[in-house]
Parts: sequence; C-alpha cells; structure tokens
Amino acid sequence: MLNGVGGSVMRSLFKGSTVAVALVAAIVSATISVWMTRRADRVTRTARTTDGKPNFNGIWQANNEAYWDLQAHEARPGAVTQPGVYPYPFARVPAAPVLALGAAGGVPGSLGVVTGDGEIPYKPEAAALKKENAEHWIDRDPELKCYLPGIPRAMYMPYPFQIVQSPTKVHMAFTFSNAARTIHLDQVDEPPDDTYMGYSVGHWDGDTLVVDVSQFNGKNWFDRAGNYHSDALHLVERFTPITVDAIQYEVTIEDPNVFIRPWTISMPLYRRLEKNVQLIEYRCVEFVEEFLYGHLRKQQLVKHWEGETMAVDITRKIPSSERLHELYKQ
Repeated sequence: MLNGVGGSVMRSLFKGSTVAVALVAAIVSATISVWMTRRADRVTRTARTTDGKPNFNGIWQANNEAYWDLQAHEARPGAVTQPGVYPYPFARVPAAPVLALGAAGGVPGSLGVVTGDGEIPYKPEAAALKKENAEHWIDRDPELKCYLPGIPRAMYMPYPFQIVQSPTKVHMAFTFSNAARTIHLDQVDEPPDDTYMGYSVGHWDGDTLVVDVSQFNGKNWFDRAGNYHSDALHLVERFTPITVDAIQYEVTIEDPNVFIRPWTISMPLYRRLEKNVQLIEYRCVEFVEEFLYGHLRKQQLVKHWEGETMAVDITRKIPSSERLHELYKQ
C-alpha cells in the first residue's frame, strides 16, 4: 500500500499517464477514422465498371504546358515577338498585338511532352511551314478562332473534360468550344466525311484503353507554337491507369505528308477532385465574331483602347479574295 507523500505522487503520476494514454488513443482513433473515410472514397473512385474494366468516369484535366508548345522550350515574352534592343534571341520583346497583356501574354517554359529525343520529325518543307505558322500565330491558330480543337489537342488544353464510359462507348465532352468525341468499342459505320475530331475506334489491351483515330480534315494544330498536321493524320492513343486519380495518356502520331516517321507524346491526366465538380461550357464562338469578321464591317467597330500607360489603335485589313477564301474555308 502507498501512504503519505509518496503514495500521493504515485497516484498523480498514474492518473496523468492514464489521461495521456487516453488522449493518444483518441488521436490515433480519429486519425484512423479519417484515413478509413478517405480510403473508402478512394476505393469508390477506383471501383471497376460492371464489365470489369478500369473506371475512367469523371472529370479530368492535363496539368502541363503542352498546349503552348509540345516540345521543350524556355519561357518567352510572348507567343509573337520582335527584336529588342540587343540582337539576341533571348533579348526579344513582345510584339505589338500582345504587348498590352504583359505577363499574361507570355509563354511559360516547359520540359516538353515529346518522348525520345524530344524532336518532332518534320519533313524539310513542313518544318518551314511550321516556322511560318508560329510567326503568324494570331492569324492562323484555329484555337483563336474557336474552331473545334481536334485530337490530341483537346486532351491537353487548359480546360477540363468529362469521360462517360459504357461497355460499348467512351464519350468525352470538352469545355472548349463544346467539343466532343465518341470512342467506339463496338462495330459501327464509318462517318460520311472527315472531321475536326476524327473517327475513334477503341479496344482494351488488359487495363489499357487503346484507341485508333483517323479521318481528320487536316485543319487543326497540335499547339500554339505552329505544330500542325494534314488530313493524313493517324493516331494511336493509350489510356493506362496510374493511380485512382491519374491516367497515363500516350499518343503515337503518324502523318506521311508532314513527318518523316511516327513520333510520340506522353503525359498524365488528373482527375478533378473538387466537391460537386462539373463541366462548365466555354462557348467561345460568339466571343470571336469581331476577331474573325470585324474587318468585313462597313464601319470598323473596335478601333481604339486607352489605359493609363498605353494606347492601342487597331487598323483592320481585308486580304485578297483568294487569301480570304483560304482563311475562312475552314
């Protein structure tokens, strides 16, 4: 038996130890509970579909700079630039059309998504056209006109897209320009004409969805750097689950009219995990009407903008009839 001061001290220590153990147990229990809850959510998201295939249903988005330029590149002051004070490539400055945008008009650097040596194997004449495209980005990029983005570009634009999956179809709905595609896992008739988004036929190779895409109209680009293709484009896409919330997306690109050999891009796609996440339309067609057709107005509408440090004057030009047809036949 413990008596006197010693017993009192021992009882206090025993009581303190009991409280400490209880607190630790409560904390551990709460931590396990939270972990189990998150784990349950995770398991729900990773559940396979009724036919046993990986469940890609959900809203996804790429998180990289591929939409600016598929290849590795350093940061640039603008998508279109002009010589600066010094005659060096790194000393170029934003050209007039993007100067007023400041940092928002710049191009972030990237390690690139082209596999292997990182080069796109253009034919010589095609490489010259790619360079010309980049110099005339504002006039030529289909994205600025809100045209359907095509595949693979739609997959890595900076906007989310939704996958709805069934045993016979995988449907993808894209934010930009209300674009959509259907990957057919069953036998269907081919489309009557070539299209922006192509014709997609898929099959499962284990847990990888393999998609063959063809019948493009040749009017899309791959990015904002002027990389392009013709109507002979043929793609083989591979969608492979990495984790619950990530898919490895790989595309082998072949176009004998433009490239000397096939080449491949690869990147992860990430699930959007916000509560109540949903696809919100970006119907940009009406936003670009003045950009596209303002120069055809009898009286020019957008002429002048003035801020505190800069004034911008715009003079619209009407190309020759032949060039006008080329610009708008898309």
